[in-house]
Formats: sequence, C-alpha cells, structure tokens
Amino acid sequence: MLDDNLKKFVAENRRGVLTTVRRDGSAQMSIITCGPLQDGVAFTTTEDRAKLKNLRRNPQCSLMVARENWSAYIVLQGSARLLSADNTDADELRMALRDVFRTAAATEHPDWDEYDRAMVEQQRSAIIVVPEHIYGGNVS
Repeated sequence: MLDDNLKKFVAENRRGVLTTVRRDGSAQMSIITCGPLQDGVAFTTTEDRAKLKNLRRNPQCSLMVARENWSAYIVLQGSARLLSADNTDADELRMALRDVFRTAAATEHPDWDEYDRAMVEQQRSAIIVVPEHIYGGNVS
C-alpha cells in the first residue's frame, strides 16, 4: 500500500522502469508511464508485449519510479494485478483503462469513446503493481 507521500511522488514522477522475469529466469526491463492507482502503481500495455507475457507467467515484479534527474526514486517490489479482456468484465476493464490514463497522463482524455475504441483495437490491459516491499530515497 502506498502512503500519501509515495502517491504524491509517483503522481509527480510518472516515468518508471518495470522489471519482470523471463521464462529462463533472467530479468526483462521495460520503460513505462505510470501513476498511482488503488493500492499500487498502474500502467497499460498491449497483448504482444513481453512484460505482459512475463507477468502472466509470474506476477512477481519490481517497479522503479524516479525523478527525471535521478535525485530521488522509489522501488516497489511485489506482484502485478492484471486486468485484461480474458479475465475482466468489459465495463470494468474500460473503467480501469480510463483510470490508468487519468493517473498516468494526469489529465482527462478529450474523447473517451475514441479512447475506449483505441484500447479495444490495441488489445490493452491495465496492470497494477501492488507493493509488498518499498524502498528508495529522498522522495519527500
């Protein structure tokens, strides 16, 4: 669970590096745009991405969110909650994808119907990294 100070930090620093585990056990890293959501940090991805395939096989992951100048960062170690067309009601997924957009972009979309169509077309999933351990420095 993120406290208010960490939620604020993530909301102000939305670039992250996600580390997942490949089938062979090696690390796979992805640059993402994210934001605080529910009890973790969220982002979206498409069905064809290695990060989603890795998380489906093993939801354990780490996510580092840092200031642009690297003067402060947090690392969330935990597991990913996957919300995708194969495990989530269509309306729930639509709302989750909208919520991720709002927090990761820090704005409202000008045309939610267009956004919803694009999310279906791109086969996007919403991912929430729920931390079990958090560390980092100088985030206040």
